[in-house]
Amino acid sequence: MTATAEIQSAPVARPTRDDESGSPRTKGMSRAGWLFLVPFGVFYVLFLIWPVIYMLITSFFNTTMIRNGFGGFAGFANYQEMLTKPEFWSAMWHTIQFTIYTTPPLVILAFVFAVLANRAQHGQWFFRLAFFVPFILPSAAIALIWTFIFTPGTGLWNSFQTLLGDDAPLPVLGTPSIAMVGIAITTVWWTIGFNFVLYLAGLQDIPRELYEAAAVDGASPWQQIRSITIPLLGRTTTLVILLQIVASMKIFDQVYLMTAGGPGISTQVLLGLVTNTAFTDYRVGAASAASVLLFIVILLITLVRQLIVRAQERREATR
Repeated sequence: MTATAEIQSAPVARPTRDDESGSPRTKGMSRAGWLFLVPFGVFYVLFLIWPVIYMLITSFFNTTMIRNGFGGFAGFANYQEMLTKPEFWSAMWHTIQFTIYTTPPLVILAFVFAVLANRAQHGQWFFRLAFFVPFILPSAAIALIWTFIFTPGTGLWNSFQTLLGDDAPLPVLGTPSIAMVGIAITTVWWTIGFNFVLYLAGLQDIPRELYEAAAVDGASPWQQIRSITIPLLGRTTTLVILLQIVASMKIFDQVYLMTAGGPGISTQVLLGLVTNTAFTDYRVGAASAASVLLFIVILLITLVRQLIVRAQERREATR
């Protein structure tokens, strides 16, 4: 009898009923796995799910911080107040303005720097470190650094403008028309490392053979980027844009620490309005309504992203 015949005639082990339903050992391992998830589940429910539910409930009540309980039922009055309040729309516009100022440079510059770092033959670790280190600094430190840079008279930015011949440079954070630009520059410098790392990870998944074949065919570096890099990083770019828009819509720290919403209300963003309404006016119900409206805007952006991803997958499947 040959070896092949012996293999063919050997009895095949079939799963028993215990294996299909789960042996006691398997059940014990499964139970242990769920127990490991319990601490995370408890924190997730207590600090994410319950605050969101509480926010939704209080948005329909006249809840305040000066008395216990939810207060009187307000229905949609808090939403009506916010949607007809000029300060709300002003804060919404400043939030969108900040998103417009920061998203394109944070996507384009991160892509360019990642491509350049990926093509570097030596010292790639240095570029990763140099771009990512600012991202791990606390927002308070970032605000102090850039407030010093933008300090009128003695700041680095004013000194640089004076060297260029501008004898009376405008104070960046004290001028309503350019204060948001100063905050946007700070944010781009601070957070570009995160997008840089995402793009660098995506670039390293692209096979080197594609670039080598393109070089053999005579393609220039720009043609390689346009025909290989940009199409193959399509999903990464979609993810980076979505994460950046959502992060920019939640802007608060830099504004609070650098301008506190000023001069006037020229840099007051939506989360600043929510904070002032809740902790200065003590109107938690109205602040919750504003938060829910911001949540709906971010949810719509996420849904648009999902539609774009599905369209890309459908297009790739039909190729």
